[in-house]
Amino acid sequence: MAAPPEPELPSALSLEQLPTDPLLLILSFLDYRDLVSCCYLSQRLNQLSSHDPLWKRHCKKYWLISEEEKIRRNQSWKAIFTSTYSDLGRYIHYYATLKKAWDDLKNYLGQWCPRMISSLKESAREEDLDAVEAQIRCKLPDDYRCSFRIHNGQKLVVPGLMGSMALSNHYRSEDLLDIDTAAGGFQQRLGLKQCLPLTFCIHTGLSQYMALESVEGRNKYEIFYQCPDQTARKPSAIVMFITGTSYLEWFTSYVNEVVTGGYPIIRDQIFRYVHDKKCVATTEDITVSVSTSFLPELSSVHPPHYFFTYRIRIEMSKDALPEKTCQLDSRYWRITNAKGDVDEVQGPGVVGEFPIIGPGKVYEYTSCTTFSTTSGYMEGYYTFHCLCYKERFFNVTIPRFHMVCPTFKVSTA
Repeated sequence: MAAPPEPELPSALSLEQLPTDPLLLILSFLDYRDLVSCCYLSQRLNQLSSHDPLWKRHCKKYWLISEEEKIRRNQSWKAIFTSTYSDLGRYIHYYATLKKAWDDLKNYLGQWCPRMISSLKESAREEDLDAVEAQIRCKLPDDYRCSFRIHNGQKLVVPGLMGSMALSNHYRSEDLLDIDTAAGGFQQRLGLKQCLPLTFCIHTGLSQYMALESVEGRNKYEIFYQCPDQTARKPSAIVMFITGTSYLEWFTSYVNEVVTGGYPIIRDQIFRYVHDKKCVATTEDITVSVSTSFLPELSSVHPPHYFFTYRIRIEMSKDALPEKTCQLDSRYWRITNAKGDVDEVQGPGVVGEFPIIGPGKVYEYTSCTTFSTTSGYMEGYYTFHCLCYKERFFNVTIPRFHMVCPTFKVSTA
């Protein structure tokens, strides 16, 4: 008996026979590089990969181009992607993150510190950055270059974009240097070889530097404050308080602190106090919260002297009864360093004042302390008396707050 004939297999569909919609759906999952590669595989894929809606996602993802911007430019999505890539292609992995950070920062400043907006400079040109590299004979990292293609730092003004700090007899405000000023401060001296300043304070001369090479104990692109080693015989001996591992991390983490309200706005400028949300204590109707900051310009590692400032906010609930109005009489502090050594301080008022606190009222003040260790903490209480019942005294808890010196390195110069 003859075997039944085998059924004929359907002929395979060629790419040209596949319907358009499934192919476009597949192409929509490709990254821009793969989409470009498809242009060279066949005439059909060349046509499909030029489908304009496919490039919309890439324009938004990499260049943050909005619908409004597309209408204003009167170009297709592919043309916008291509022209932007020809200008900023080397920064494609950094641009969206840094552009968003700059946009978020400007939106926030426009609301809270509008005069700071006018200090920002327009973008640097690619040839300007190339000229600086030729001048200092060092390569600038692409994340740094990308940021300066968006904004070329700021004018040397007060307040500075990178934050302020103030005590009774000390003030610091750091400007973000433009590329030419930064190049003028490029260091080749022993201890700071191949270091580019990122910030500058007109009042203290303090800068944050970025290492452009791994020399003298620094990692490439590390960012730091430099502090002289006062016990060393060589002037080139410095200690470096590390503030960032790369420009991208350093800048975006700072912006995040600003726009999320992590740093307070005081007198139309950004103050770099860090607030721990757990560092709050409420006694009856009065809440005390604390934020702290390390001051590298007043600190040293050799000899050990770590300077911290703290800002305290005392607030009475707006729902408190008027007869709860009270006045601060004295303070008590228990100060403990990393070795467990304890120092107790008691005295009248705070910073020479005896504030009165009523319903909905806030009193804030700034003070400072030093440790011989890299960390320590403080806690204590305020003693108040009621204005309506002057014989009534009570203590208000100050929550324990910790102060920790940033990571530091000693230069191997």
